[in-house]
Amino acid sequence: MNAAHPAMTAPESPPGDAAFEAATYRKVSWRLIPFLLLCYVVAYLDRVNVGFAKLQMLGDLKFSETVYGLGAGIFFLGYFIFEVPSNLVLHRVGARVWIARIMITWGVISALMMFVATPTQFYLMRFVLGAAEAGFFPGIILYLTYWYPARRRARVTALFMTAIAVSGVVGGPLSGFIMKDLAGAYGWAGWQWMFLIEGVPSVVVGLAVLALLDDRIVAARWLDAGAKALLQRSIEAEQRVQPETPIGAALGDGRVWLMGLIYFSFVMGLYGIGFWLPTLIKATGVKDVLDISLLTAIPYAFAVVAMIVIARSADHRAERRWHVALPGFAGAIGLVLSVAWHADTALALGALTLATMGIMTALPLFWSLPTAILGGSGAAAGIALINSLGNLAGFASPYAVGWLKDATQSTDAGMYLLAASLLAGGLLTLAVPARLVNR
Repeated sequence: MNAAHPAMTAPESPPGDAAFEAATYRKVSWRLIPFLLLCYVVAYLDRVNVGFAKLQMLGDLKFSETVYGLGAGIFFLGYFIFEVPSNLVLHRVGARVWIARIMITWGVISALMMFVATPTQFYLMRFVLGAAEAGFFPGIILYLTYWYPARRRARVTALFMTAIAVSGVVGGPLSGFIMKDLAGAYGWAGWQWMFLIEGVPSVVVGLAVLALLDDRIVAARWLDAGAKALLQRSIEAEQRVQPETPIGAALGDGRVWLMGLIYFSFVMGLYGIGFWLPTLIKATGVKDVLDISLLTAIPYAFAVVAMIVIARSADHRAERRWHVALPGFAGAIGLVLSVAWHADTALALGALTLATMGIMTALPLFWSLPTAILGGSGAAAGIALINSLGNLAGFASPYAVGWLKDATQSTDAGMYLLAASLLAGGLLTLAVPARLVNR
């Protein structure tokens, strides 16, 4: 990561030259985005691998679907409580130290999930894991505003958030392999080995953050003076149009709360897929844990392509609302079709792929909305508040689906609930005035 990609090195051209600007931003993107994507892959895998553990641990520990849903979701209560304070600390002390701290602590806690034996321990460890991870995602979204102006942000945010889909492509088969092939080794269940092995990369990558991440443009030793000046001028020009937002004003801004509600609607769908996709595939008749985990990779692989293509369109057209709303609508349609076609594995997987593509695409493009109206420390607080409110859906979604499954012996009602939430999110997005966000 230290060496610049040879084709991406900024040429010795005048700072105002368009080719110099394009090459400089390519160099920044090659330096930052692959590494940040890796950070988020290991983060997201630690957050949702409980969905794969569920295939074994519910039987081993005699947990009900409701216990699982509550435990999966309680992560987000810890996340919610500590989100805003964590992002304000990051804004003050810098991303390098704080992101490293977050990753190392959550990696250790995720590995310790292997020792869970009772519902109370399950709830406690998921809560602590959420508290440890609080501030990571909004911190990265804030960090990107230090490097990229709004007109470039949709694409880089989408590239960063492909980590969610990549973690599904990589994490599904990996989790399935660990759980099947290591089951019983040294007296530990497969799900215990999975928590242990998948927690280690977060610690290792967290240590790498200390060496590889620069807090601000001025600290980047891999950029020459001309490139730094160009990047800084671009950020400062945007700040003159979008001045510092006071923290109190950001937290009291009705637009911020609307953004939080929109994000809540989309995150309902995200964690409906994230925590229940293995169960939904199993319900179509697939029984082998490795086969299930391999099939879960398909929707996420298609989602990576959709996220990149549609984000490129959003930046090219400088249009945000419809590029968020339409994928949300597509996600709702996919979830409804997954219910209608639940008896056919191929058709149900196709519907779940459409749903995953829509949900995964709407989420990164959503972040081009709030970052277009917030600046400075107010952005740190506002982005964290929006993410906190949205991630309460991470609690509500798995718990609601789990409760409905116990009550009805089917996931159908839960999928309809998630589809309605995605539909509402798309409609609320279209209620945001275009003049505020289309730039």
